Amino acid sequence: MVAARNEVSAWRPRVPGVVEVFHARFTEHAYPMHVHDVWTLLIVDEGAVRYDLDRREHGTARDTVTLLPPQVPHNGSPATAGGFRKRVLYLDLTRLDETLIGPAVDGPDLVDPLLRHRVGRLHTALADRGDALEAESRLALIGERLRHHLRPRLMTATPAADRGVAHRLRDLLDARLPDGVSLKEAAQALHAHPAHLVRAFTAAFGLAPHQYLMGRRVDHARRLLLAGLPPAEVAPAAGFYDQPHLTRHFKRLTGTTPGRYSRGA
Repeated sequence: MVAARNEVSAWRPRVPGVVEVFHARFTEHAYPMHVHDVWTLLIVDEGAVRYDLDRREHGTARDTVTLLPPQVPHNGSPATAGGFRKRVLYLDLTRLDETLIGPAVDGPDLVDPLLRHRVGRLHTALADRGDALEAESRLALIGERLRHHLRPRLMTATPAADRGVAHRLRDLLDARLPDGVSLKEAAQALHAHPAHLVRAFTAAFGLAPHQYLMGRRVDHARRLLLAGLPPAEVAPAAGFYDQPHLTRHFKRLTGTTPGRYSRGA
């Protein structure tokens, strides 16, 4: 029986704080001891990984999220006969600061189904260059939850919805509909923390900022299509990265493709 080949893909998305996205399947590869100058946020989709961190043995499986701190030596190897498939985000210190390194060394493996789900959804968003706002929003909530795990005593109760900042963010999204606005830009313009923006908006309107933005862009695309513009021209005019990006979101929200919609099919 021929062993499965190793598979690796990596890219750097245009999302502040994300240094690299790395997906891999390894059957026998073992990492030697090494360090990174950034945070390593790891989930395993198949198999399991064993590793040493700061001279202590650990293991991560499919139900855990592993956070390896910068500048702390670690290695890694398959813990099961079939190897493992993993997805990794490398995050710079603007997302998690150096004060969290010690707690991360003490407890790098987090059993948190919600966090695991959010990290998986973030990887999906990062795979599409047109979904940067969604990726930023998901990353902000992931960072907040990671800090909750690492510094639980510093966390306070969830504040009530801030309807004022939510409405201001909605106005900003409406004003920047075709060009879009990054979560970092919105936070600076509205003088609010990115995670607070996402939470306040979702609490006020019942959907996340990126969902609102995509819905408004699809509405705009519908009007342009009915005005006679072809889908290839509608996509950039409505704020989509390209025509496939438009088609994917348009079909998800309307049940049909832009071409069929404009033909009345």
